[in-house]
Amino acid sequence: MNDLKPLSERPYRPCVGIMVFNNEGLVFSGKRIDNPNNAWQLPQGGIDNNETPIEAGFRELIEETSINSVEYIAEYPDWINYDVPHNLANKLWNGQFRGQTQKWVLFNFTGDDNEININTEYPEFNEWQWTSPLDLTNKAIYFKKDVYEKINLIFLPIIKDFIN
Repeated sequence: MNDLKPLSERPYRPCVGIMVFNNEGLVFSGKRIDNPNNAWQLPQGGIDNNETPIEAGFRELIEETSINSVEYIAEYPDWINYDVPHNLANKLWNGQFRGQTQKWVLFNFTGDDNEININTEYPEFNEWQWTSPLDLTNKAIYFKKDVYEKINLIFLPIIKDFIN
C-alpha cells in the first residue's frame, strides 16, 4: 500500500451506470451487500475493453440483477466523475483509481418483477426495490448523491414523457 499514488494523481475508473424504470416511472435500486449502512444505489459496473457503455449497461444489468427484459431509451450526454473517500480508494480496485467516471444509460423495464434476481453469481445487493428517482438522493451514499441529482435532471423528463 505504501507505493500507491496520491489520490490526485490517480485516474478515474471507466464505468457504466444504469437507470432502469418501470411502467410506473419508478427505478430499480439495490441495497449494497458490502455496506453496513442503509446505502442504496443503481446498478453500475466497469466497462470492458472494446465495449460501449450501452453494451456494458446490458451486461452489468444482467450480472447484478438478472434483468434481461429492457429497452434502451437514452444515454446521459456527458461522463460524470465522482471521488470515493480516501480509505475506500485505497481498498477498491487495488488502489489504482481515485473514483469512477461514469456514462449513464436509461433503460425501460419491459418484463415482470419475478425476472429480477439479485442472488447472482457475485451478488452486489442484498435487497432491491422500485424507488422514486427523486428519493435516490436521500437513499444514496453521500459521495454519489450529486451523480443521481445530475442524471435525474436529464432522465426524469424522459421517463415522464415515456410513461404518459
